Amino acid sequence: MSTQLGGRPIYILTEGSSRNHGRDAQSMNFTAAKAVASVVRSTLGPKGMDKMLVDSMGNIVITNDGATILKEMDIDHPAAKMMVEIAKTQDDDVGDGTTTAVVIAGELLRRAEELIEQGIHPTVIVHGYRMAGEKAQEILKSFAIRIKPTDTNALKKIAETAMSGKGVESARSLLCDLVSKAVTIVADKDGKVDAGDIKIEKKVGGTIEESEIIMGIVIDKERVHSGMPVKITKAKVMLLNVPVEFTKTEVDAQITITRPDQLEAFLNEEERMTKMIVEKIIKTGANVVICQKAITEIAQHYLSKAGILAIRRVKSSDMDKLVRATGASVISSIDAISAKELGYAGLVEERKVSGEEMIFVEECKNPKAISLIIRGGTEHLVDGYERAIEDAIRVVSTVVDDKMFVAGGGAPEIELSLRLREFATTVGGRAQLAIDAFSTALEIIPRTLAENAGLDPIDMVVALRAAHENGHTTFGLDVFNGKPVDMLKEGVIEPLRVKTRAISSAVETADMILRIDDNISSAKSAAPAMPPGGMDGMGGMGM
Repeated sequence: MSTQLGGRPIYILTEGSSRNHGRDAQSMNFTAAKAVASVVRSTLGPKGMDKMLVDSMGNIVITNDGATILKEMDIDHPAAKMMVEIAKTQDDDVGDGTTTAVVIAGELLRRAEELIEQGIHPTVIVHGYRMAGEKAQEILKSFAIRIKPTDTNALKKIAETAMSGKGVESARSLLCDLVSKAVTIVADKDGKVDAGDIKIEKKVGGTIEESEIIMGIVIDKERVHSGMPVKITKAKVMLLNVPVEFTKTEVDAQITITRPDQLEAFLNEEERMTKMIVEKIIKTGANVVICQKAITEIAQHYLSKAGILAIRRVKSSDMDKLVRATGASVISSIDAISAKELGYAGLVEERKVSGEEMIFVEECKNPKAISLIIRGGTEHLVDGYERAIEDAIRVVSTVVDDKMFVAGGGAPEIELSLRLREFATTVGGRAQLAIDAFSTALEIIPRTLAENAGLDPIDMVVALRAAHENGHTTFGLDVFNGKPVDMLKEGVIEPLRVKTRAISSAVETADMILRIDDNISSAKSAAPAMPPGGMDGMGGMGM
């Protein structure tokens, strides 16, 4: 990058740096962002297509979940990365609507590009988009419908809508039933749901019909010793974050052993110290020990003789759930072992699931912590079930929290489009053009639903507009029969927050990209040059 001074170029960036500004920079950013939107657009709706993603290690992921697709893609362009951030934020917040947010943002940029070509300044478009975005939030809230957290039938319908098009149609009814029950169980008196209270454990083998809810925590581990009991009732549970073994000194030391009896004495002392640790555990009255670290063979032997069921190398996330479920405290020092730190579970049992042992911790002090065991014939199938269930859990949790929902099937977008066109006529100046472009951009959702179902998008959008102009505000596109129908009667409903967050995220990202008029890329740092003659003390390398 250079500037002119008296006819001479003055360089202000390092050699190798690049700069695009003005329309060139805007055009590059728009193209990159629209490319990301076009990648996920074909996945939208119950008839959306899947993507096969293969990473550098050869691992395969088959999905049509927008957030998963963009997370797995190796995207380099900065504007494209902004679009990926929309999907990530939407997924973290509500668990659904990721594709909707990205597709709307891409269409907003496409409409903005047309306005810029007509001579409208980007800041005017940004102002208009913000006005339209704020008005859209008001309109959405005005026609949202209240829901009771105890209405399990409605919660099931919301879960079904979230799972539609995720490749789980054959088992959708069963999975939705599991999800709605799970969320209802863990919800507190105020309707708040912590998705962390629901653990999903997947197992390859068996059929999806064998999936079940466990009123407790399931740990994918087995007993450390075959002599330990398989089942413990009225369990006193100890959670350890310290290895059950002879503790080595932190100071490096060397012991010289010259006679066999010295070696025997050393080994006996190590065994004695391990036995002391086990006796300390036994003295507390614990009959179940769950350890995050190692349990040595000597310790396993003594624990087994005492009739204690023990498991080791348990994940930190599982330990957190066990703390909530049993009321135990995680012990991080051998000296801190005491009966006061123990928790309670009515039943701890080792059972076989798909030919592998798992530990079930049930009838806990806090029944709000539960597990879902998901089963399927192949790993890819089980992974797909897991992704669909995770999305559905977050979506149902959101609607239980907010207690508001809207119709699906493109109904909110068509209604918003009509209302925003009316709003645009009340706004003076060029911002009116931006608001009008915003209203047209929202029609990309029903248009895409129609395209992905093999229907004529123009005919479908015109039919939906006519239905909404006649007062049918909850009419959306039935992609299976190719006509507008009442989405409330069909049970196609979504949380209000999915729509509000998708639109606000799309507006913020489109505004950010619109305001950029300069792309400056620094040169990549080169490796330090080798001094003449090679490194000190070395001769130069010959060619």
